[in-house]
Amino acid sequence: MKTSIILPTYNEKDNIVELIQTIFKAVKPTNMEFDIVVVDDHSPDGTATAVQQAFGQDSHVKLFVRTAGRGLATALRYGIEHSDGEILVFMDTDFNHDPVLIPQMIKFLEYYEIIIGSRFVMAGGMEDKFRQFSSHVYNYGIRLLFGTPVHDNLSGFFSIYRDKLTTMDLDQIYYGYGDYFIRLLMVANKRGYHMLEIPVFYRLRMHGHSKTQFLSTFMQYSAALLTLRFKLWTGRMR
Repeated sequence: MKTSIILPTYNEKDNIVELIQTIFKAVKPTNMEFDIVVVDDHSPDGTATAVQQAFGQDSHVKLFVRTAGRGLATALRYGIEHSDGEILVFMDTDFNHDPVLIPQMIKFLEYYEIIIGSRFVMAGGMEDKFRQFSSHVYNYGIRLLFGTPVHDNLSGFFSIYRDKLTTMDLDQIYYGYGDYFIRLLMVANKRGYHMLEIPVFYRLRMHGHSKTQFLSTFMQYSAALLTLRFKLWTGRMR
């Protein structure tokens, strides 16, 4: 089966080329059929130009630049719609998500519907200890509120078969920022999908600046959780 690895980017010029090269090193020895789908939100730092110059002649790399609209969740949705792999892998472009894990995440789909890179299982974690603690507490609250078995509901590093994902109502999931992943997991859990978490360790960003602002993100995610809880109560999420 073909795998499409979807990379949403915004101002990642200093990371994106090295990341794609690292993905090649991780995936090519497995001889799997794959492509890398880069969805750039018209980054002013020249991210798309860097990809074009480095991989413009490589059929494994597909670059899309969105000039209308911006945002993580909608960029991922765009990547889904403009890829053709039967297996989809989603990951960040700041090296939080280790490409070495991609073959493992694909292999385990033989036994599970979703494979999640998790910071909060044994051997997982974060180099930024404040964010690790706050994220751990927040995820514990999510588990209490929704009864989900998943320890890292904010990961965004996951693999899934396309047909398992596209049977969901993507309009109800792919909006906002990283809160889309909470909604996706809630729907998957409600459908009885078997989910496996494998450990990931987030290192500090090597280049550039994080787009995540702690306080505003906390408020956005909390509002999304309340809305989701209401939709689940009323049967509008399924």
